[in-house]
Amino acid sequence: MTFFQKEIKLKSYSRGFHLITDTIVDALPEMRQIKSGQLQVFIKHTSASLTINENADFTVRTDFESHFNKMVPENAPYYKHTYEGSDDMPAHIKASLLGTSIQIPITNGKLNLGIWQGIYLCEHRNQAGARAIVITAFGV
Repeated sequence: MTFFQKEIKLKSYSRGFHLITDTIVDALPEMRQIKSGQLQVFIKHTSASLTINENADFTVRTDFESHFNKMVPENAPYYKHTYEGSDDMPAHIKASLLGTSIQIPITNGKLNLGIWQGIYLCEHRNQAGARAIVITAFGV
């Protein structure tokens, strides 16, 4: 079994859902050596998350942002953790709902995603900085 791991810094993204599939693939060219395996992508933050979804129509990502903002509103009167602004506690909740890690099969050196699937960085803060991602590919 072969293992490759790399930590990368993503540029700062605006609040919303952003396709980062190509960034992930480009960051780990060693993945091409794996015939059958897995890619794990992990984000080292509590106010951003990762998910896999529609990669073609931008309006899906816009709808995600709109829905999450309605589902987890800012300025809820019961939030106690408000030190970093009105978007902070909702960002933590959204990140927990979506998660910090995804796993994707690798087949013949490529991600075995569905034709309409892509990796999203889900940025839940208004003024977030660069995000750290750990990418681990393993297999034979």
